[in-house]
Amino acid sequence: MAFDPMDSAMEQEAVDEIVAEAIENNDVVLFMKGDARMPQCGFSKRAVNLISQYRPDVHTVDALQSLDEFRVALEERSGWETIPQTFVDGEFVGGSDILGELEERGELADELNADDDVDEDAAATSADDGVESPF
Repeated sequence: MAFDPMDSAMEQEAVDEIVAEAIENNDVVLFMKGDARMPQCGFSKRAVNLISQYRPDVHTVDALQSLDEFRVALEERSGWETIPQTFVDGEFVGGSDILGELEERGELADELNADDDVDEDAAATSADDGVESPF
């Protein structure tokens, strides 16, 4: 019997609980494909890069664990089934396109409730936790 990577679905109830807890317990949460260190799509990479400029403390959740169930759970909260999705203080903000528009208008830091004293170099350092890549 061969391993099927697409057969890794979690129960919908478990995913609903993961989504609810992540939104409730984090100031900024990004549901994405992959994680902050290794985004698995261009939209997720763009979203995590935009957020990390202002909020190196962003909590990420890898929706690829059970993609269909995460789409259902997120759509119930935001009305959107697309991923990535960003929530700030429990409120849905949007995906990478909305984050990009907010950045272009100079409104992203405010939307993310970023501290005025966030240093871009510090944010970049914090985003990778100082781990050196072998590449």
